[in-house]
Amino acid sequence: MSSLPEETTDRRSRGAVPPRHGRQKRGLGVVFPAVAGVLTMALLLSGGYAAYAYNRLASSVTKVDAITGSTEQQQDDVDGKAMNILLVGDDHRPDNATPEQLAELSTESDGGATNTDTMIVLHISADGKDATMISFPRDSYVPIPGVGKGKLNSAFYYGTLNGGGAAGGAQLLIKTIQDLSGLSIDHYVRVSLLGFYEIVKQLGPVSVCLKEPAQDTYSGVDLPAGKSDLDAKQALSFVRQRHGLPNGDLDRQVRQQYFLSQEARKILSAGTLLNPVKTTNIIDAIGGSVETDQGLDLLSLATQLRNLRPGNIKSATIPILGTPTIYVRGSALSIVEVDTAGMPAFVQGLVGQPEAYTTATAADPASVAVTVLNGSGVTGAAGAAGTVLAGRAFQVGAPGSSSTTATTMVQYPAGMEAQAKAVVDAVPGAVAVQTASVQGVTLVLGTDGKTAVPAAQPGDAASGGTDTGSADAGSADGGAPASDEPSPSSTAVHAYGSDEACIY
Repeated sequence: MSSLPEETTDRRSRGAVPPRHGRQKRGLGVVFPAVAGVLTMALLLSGGYAAYAYNRLASSVTKVDAITGSTEQQQDDVDGKAMNILLVGDDHRPDNATPEQLAELSTESDGGATNTDTMIVLHISADGKDATMISFPRDSYVPIPGVGKGKLNSAFYYGTLNGGGAAGGAQLLIKTIQDLSGLSIDHYVRVSLLGFYEIVKQLGPVSVCLKEPAQDTYSGVDLPAGKSDLDAKQALSFVRQRHGLPNGDLDRQVRQQYFLSQEARKILSAGTLLNPVKTTNIIDAIGGSVETDQGLDLLSLATQLRNLRPGNIKSATIPILGTPTIYVRGSALSIVEVDTAGMPAFVQGLVGQPEAYTTATAADPASVAVTVLNGSGVTGAAGAAGTVLAGRAFQVGAPGSSSTTATTMVQYPAGMEAQAKAVVDAVPGAVAVQTASVQGVTLVLGTDGKTAVPAAQPGDAASGGTDTGSADAGSADGGAPASDEPSPSSTAVHAYGSDEACIY
């Protein structure tokens, strides 16, 4: 089955669309991200061989014009001075790969495939002490500029058309992910199947821990429960597995995130950083397989990451609503349905609230105008919440509807932090989200069951006050109490970098 998107515009009308800067054939489809390369580069450069390593890398890394447009951050940039690097892993095999190398990878020539099977945004805090790997499922069915809706892993392919080449592919993929997430992509790194294999081969065995045995004839993985030391071929099988996992590709992303965190631990160990021969071999493996944007300064990146430790590398996946099969022009298509309405709340939760919000004092409800939109799927939920808010003296507009979303949020434009905070106080558990997409404070109800609660009355404290009201309000709308509602697994943030971390 083709992995190209189900097209919604005529192919002849398409071309590479330069992204804003706010800052074919699949074979067995290895899907390991370029974060393996960029983390290795940055950590090695900060490990004592900076000048030597930088000069050796600078002469061998391929550069591509991936980032275009203004370098100034957008007015509503949610993450300030933090850095976002789009890390892309694809299953293309370099032209010079030998038959012996392809056999070692348990694959064959791919005929020049250009789909990108793994896409991760590495979000690095301004102080460089924390990083979050945000995975974007390859089958996410999203708008691709100039193409229509299609699977995310084909955006790169469409950008290469009409003479766009690798630069056009990178630009269209970046534009697609920026539009989807609201994050501004600052840099771009891409690595191939063979590149990942060579990096791990030079790094040496990487330890992993499984809670249950894993066998998969498709990827070749065969591991017992407990700890295992993986060589390069075993590592490739480990990060490729999706058959036999409850959530398929979504669970494969967990494998990738976990392995990257454990790989970072190995890179930072004295046995790696204090071994000049091993360091040189890893650098050579990286340089021959990694492609970056023109402006990525590896030495500056290493400096920013000098205080990063494996335990501070977190992992998350964008919020999704499910993995349905849809029909496009009569053909079945299995996709990942992205919670686009909930994306701003997801991103805000990862990057933290702006200082203007955290320092604001909640406004008097009587001075706050609020619109309530229903994204919960519960009929009448917006009207009911509006009635409660009006009872608390808020100025409530006519209720409306929103796309279904898992997360209840309070959206607000810059400058209305105090008003937004007043609404959040009235809707326990709602996430405040600053965005330029609204002109006033807007409460969007999600499927998490959170809603507005009545103001506490005299004597309520003895029975729990507004906390009880929150749970009751969730039940009244026909859903489970807010306290019983599990968080969407895709948005959960995990830390896989410890020695004790084990996964399924």
